[in-house]
Amino acid sequence: MVTLTDAYKECRLITRREARNFYYAFLTLPAAKRRAIYAAYAFCRHCDDAVDEVASLDDKQAALQQLTARLDAAYRGLPDGPVFTALAHTAQTYEIPQSYFQDLIRGVEMDLANNRYRTFEDLRLYCYRVASVVGLICLQIFGYSHPKAREYAVDLGLAMQLTNILRDVQEDLARDRIYLPLEELQRFGYSEQELKCEVRNNAQRRLIAFQVERAQSLFQSGAKLLPYLSPRSRACPAVLAAIYTRILRRISSNDYNVFGGRISLSGPEKLLVMTTTWLKSLLPLPHPDPEQ
Repeated sequence: MVTLTDAYKECRLITRREARNFYYAFLTLPAAKRRAIYAAYAFCRHCDDAVDEVASLDDKQAALQQLTARLDAAYRGLPDGPVFTALAHTAQTYEIPQSYFQDLIRGVEMDLANNRYRTFEDLRLYCYRVASVVGLICLQIFGYSHPKAREYAVDLGLAMQLTNILRDVQEDLARDRIYLPLEELQRFGYSEQELKCEVRNNAQRRLIAFQVERAQSLFQSGAKLLPYLSPRSRACPAVLAAIYTRILRRISSNDYNVFGGRISLSGPEKLLVMTTTWLKSLLPLPHPDPEQ
């Protein structure tokens, strides 16, 4: 029998080992909310592990089906293992809809069927499922003062996933994955073959600049989430947004070159961002929607 304390401890260890950018942001949360976020992240990690690249397609589909069954059991009060024990407690405590976790599984499942996205609307659905619903899960844990917050949490999730896509273009190409909408490659006169060959030209720069601008616009909308959260809770999404917008700025300042290896921040840089953003988040913020 797994104790709740041990279950949350396991989730914390998974997060600390795997979370990279997220772990620094999670440190800003009060202890109870932080452990709840660890449980949510550990479930996300289970989803990623279920579709590990070395597994066969049949194995991946079976793993996702098993994950769905374990999630359902957890919501029925029959959790299996430490992650689902912590997740069941977190879901009940913060009233997190099961549909959010189900959408996340559907998003991961999309990667099994698609390695290209024709339009941005196609890509947006994927980003919503793998990132925005995570934001909505976190929002339940943070607590919020108005339903409008959900709209901004969705935009923040989209912005972060689009940044991930730009950061990982080279890695995804190595796995024969292209997340940049094919319709937009065509619009800017940049072919899929040129992308595969990592051709740098004006069309490539315009294409990536367009993607950066879209992500920046979504970050601006996502920033409107912060006044709806308590000062202790708002630091977490504020830190994440600050880290990811810095990645976008580096892509821009590097002449939109996404082929030179993964762009990331060092540990000391992340700590600096966390500290300065955390302090700023404690200051009163103007309401983003004065009419409400």
